[in-house]
Amino acid sequence: MEKIHEIRLFVRVVDLGSFSKAAADAGIGQPAATKQINRMEQQLGARLLHRTTHGVSPTEIGLLYYEKCKTICHLADEAKSVGTLLQTQAQGAIRISSSVAFGRRVMAPLVMEFMQMNPHLKIELNCDDRYVDLVEQGVDVAVRLGKLADSSLGAAYLGVNPWILVASPAYLKERGRPKKPADLGKHDALIYSSVQGDDRWQLSGGDGELASIPVRGRLRSNNLSMLLTAARQGFGIAALPLYVAHKSLETGAIVSLLDHWQLPRQEVHAVFPSPRLVPAKVKLFISWLQGQFGPDWWATIGT
Repeated sequence: MEKIHEIRLFVRVVDLGSFSKAAADAGIGQPAATKQINRMEQQLGARLLHRTTHGVSPTEIGLLYYEKCKTICHLADEAKSVGTLLQTQAQGAIRISSSVAFGRRVMAPLVMEFMQMNPHLKIELNCDDRYVDLVEQGVDVAVRLGKLADSSLGAAYLGVNPWILVASPAYLKERGRPKKPADLGKHDALIYSSVQGDDRWQLSGGDGELASIPVRGRLRSNNLSMLLTAARQGFGIAALPLYVAHKSLETGAIVSLLDHWQLPRQEVHAVFPSPRLVPAKVKLFISWLQGQFGPDWWATIGT
């Protein structure tokens, strides 16, 4: 950067024909300007300027050097304008990370809608249930469910992800419908193995009552779509996010259980590498995401 400042100063000296005017234009003193040009001449091993009492003018070599310096300044200004443009408009590329189920069912349709609104933007959506290091893997935005660990990452709250207990009508006809949380222990549970403490379901009642129920079952999986399929086919009771279950609830393939009790809700956050110097395209995407997670977002988003 220091070198480009010297080049700009030299161009201004030639343009204005004066050290003092070029120095004032650059916001420095005349002695500092003279020193910089002298250093430039020493490094090049050639005199660039004729100095007289009437002003300064370029030597033959100085004139050739001046033309090259003008080109450099123009290219530097052009590069700066491109950088500024990318920071202020939704163009370029955004790399997004999400869990598998949330990415396929929620983020994929949202990303495609955002891309239609921003035709100059490229998006890479990676879905992985493992923890992703944003900085190491070059991720611009990760959408994470659950309580955030303290970190130096930037974060923006999007909404909540409610969970629900469900089973098929055929299963309930055969095994009976649970009427209270304690009844869950007598049923076949379809266990989501990615949740810590997956063998125990935590519920809270409207009056503040809490219930912690140990559950058991023949099927456990880290894939929510598989658990939904198993619930639809009558293999047991599943605890599922509403964004996974809602379409099957609408068709009657499964029904909700213990509606007066609530499973823990997960917070949904957009997480980004640093709270400072966030590119405008990332800010725009996150701001838009915040408007998509209304009170019943799971009924309008997803597949």
